[in-house]
Amino acid sequence: MSTQILIAVLLGIVLLLFLILKLKLPAFIALLLTSIITGLLAGMDPAGIIDTIKTGMASTLGFVATVVGLGAIFGGILEQTGGATTLASWMLRRTGERKAPLAMAITGFLVSIPVFFDVGFIILYPMIVALHHKTGKSMIHYAVPLLAGLAVTHAFIPPTPGPLAVAEIIGAPLGWIVIIGVLTGIPAAYISGILYGKYLGNRLYVSAVEMPPASTSDTKPVRINLVLPILLLPIVLIVISTLVDTGIFTTGSEKLNKIISLLCHPFSALLIANLLAWYILGKNAGLSAAQLSAISTRSLYPAGVIILVTGAGGVFKQVLIDTNAGKMVAESMQMMGMSLILFAFLAATLIRLLQGSATVAMITGAGLVAPVLASYNVNDIQLAAIVISIASGATMASHLNDSGFWLVKEYLGLSEKDGMRTWTIASSILGLTGFLFSIIIFYLFGN
Repeated sequence: MSTQILIAVLLGIVLLLFLILKLKLPAFIALLLTSIITGLLAGMDPAGIIDTIKTGMASTLGFVATVVGLGAIFGGILEQTGGATTLASWMLRRTGERKAPLAMAITGFLVSIPVFFDVGFIILYPMIVALHHKTGKSMIHYAVPLLAGLAVTHAFIPPTPGPLAVAEIIGAPLGWIVIIGVLTGIPAAYISGILYGKYLGNRLYVSAVEMPPASTSDTKPVRINLVLPILLLPIVLIVISTLVDTGIFTTGSEKLNKIISLLCHPFSALLIANLLAWYILGKNAGLSAAQLSAISTRSLYPAGVIILVTGAGGVFKQVLIDTNAGKMVAESMQMMGMSLILFAFLAATLIRLLQGSATVAMITGAGLVAPVLASYNVNDIQLAAIVISIASGATMASHLNDSGFWLVKEYLGLSEKDGMRTWTIASSILGLTGFLFSIIIFYLFGN
């Protein structure tokens, strides 16, 4: 029976890749279909599979759908009010021309908190062009640091959808993920973005390609003293919530601690950020209530796709739990002597290399890891390190099957070969660095 279940899981993974790569089915449909077929091959009762689908979908989306939806609206308002451009201009004035790559990396790191990776790059592309024309240096000098900053936050730091979904699937606390995501993300962005960007920029000269403007909005840009506090507020509140819930920080009053936990919960944190963005950023940019409502509605469209894919990933995880496949995989890993965090990284890396999407790789990787966790004794910090290892694997080697690769290639006017020299290698350095630091943290804070 155990052999049948393990074969069912392997065939399920192969089927998932076939449905996405060959038949080009949407990831949501592919994950659901794979979950059903894997359950049947593993010997599950057909009626039981339907219950598993409902359980997996509900347990995952009860949290994720709310946070991703609020985050998408927050990002949409920030984008349309010119907050990202304001932040980039402010960072450049603070750092100066000589440290412009650092400014772009930090800007990408902050902008990607509420804004999707590709949207952030498109919004800030004119800043790269302006720096290129002003200094005469290769676009690579500024593009790679920006991309690294965007990618680190996109993959490592909640409330962005990827780490948020992984956290919910494997049960890791968001506050610790934020802390460890920052600790691992800073060196990862520095090495892959600033150091590698400088190295490659001195060897590959790329001039600006004319592209359509990032936004046709005629709003007046908002001030930095409005943008930065609102942008950082949800992150700070989420970290405070974790510190209070774990007892690291306490007011001495149980009632006050409960109030803080409520106000600092991700739901409340993002709700507060949305209200502030709506009434402060939106009004200062001259947007009417009707315009803000339209922006909020439009921003939910891409969020809907991520929410559904995340829910389907939760279904796949639930199938692995209900068939006891996770326990069997854990026993096999222990027999081979493979560490849990290495398995997490390799699982996400393999899915990423084969099908391209970082989000799908993170969700599928988490689905494979979650059922295994019951066989290991790991604490909250180690769980957070596992999330970062999955994120690192899902960031690895952006190449020809990743839409992000083509976005970078076209905007920078690169050939396929130079695109791989640029973003494929940079994303691999980022993923490997993130994984290295997550391993250090995992064993340093082990039980």
